[in-house]
Amino acid sequence: MRLTRKELTDFLNQKHDQYNRPQFIADDPIIIPHQFSQDENREIAGFLTASLSWGQRAVIIKNALKMMQLMDNNPYEFLQSASEKILMKRSEGFVHRTFNGIDLHFFLSSLQNIYKHHGGLRHVFQEGYKATHSIDNALIHFRQVFFSIDYPSRTQKHVSDIMKGASAKRLNMFLRWMARHDNRGVDFGLWNEIPTKSLYLPLDVHTGNVARKLGLLKRKQNDWKAVAEVTETLRQIDPHDPVKYDFALFGLGMYENF
Repeated sequence: MRLTRKELTDFLNQKHDQYNRPQFIADDPIIIPHQFSQDENREIAGFLTASLSWGQRAVIIKNALKMMQLMDNNPYEFLQSASEKILMKRSEGFVHRTFNGIDLHFFLSSLQNIYKHHGGLRHVFQEGYKATHSIDNALIHFRQVFFSIDYPSRTQKHVSDIMKGASAKRLNMFLRWMARHDNRGVDFGLWNEIPTKSLYLPLDVHTGNVARKLGLLKRKQNDWKAVAEVTETLRQIDPHDPVKYDFALFGLGMYENF
């Protein structure tokens, strides 16, 4: 699809406006953290939901709701008070594709450690970001803290490692939810210390294919280099809010078979 820069910008802005609306929430995983009003609950629910976000969205939402129920629909309070025995018992039998009860038990244990000893998810990501003013370092630092307690080796695959080239789609999506703010009622904009302009596009099959068709991305693999390339291209269109075009690219791929 060959468009002039102005035509491309106008097209992307139109699609962003079409899909960045509260109606988008109903069948998107972001509906899970939207069920909560407390910031910490939104963070924990958002992180766990984003961590499950591959496969059919209806199944993601169903299993994310199940996770919330396992935590008495109050994740922060649950993690503050739950014993190790309770964490293990509540995790038993949970399955979402390759993510199982062993993984969930560790995720809950690590989140408990983060909120009790590291100031919470917000502090960990912001601490990593402030060190170099880069999302790259925020993601690297978070992963180090997340696996700073004993962990099952199988669970490492469920938290992307950008140092090994992973696209980190789910983590970038979580950061979009938490840090991006535009008063549209979709993303939360809770983490003001991480500027919207620094965020990276959550790159998956849909957004990657659409981005290539539009000439926004040349790299063939959906890896970290591709994330950096497509985000930099989008920054040339909107340097202050490049990831707003995630709505456009995802909507075109998911709803319009672009």
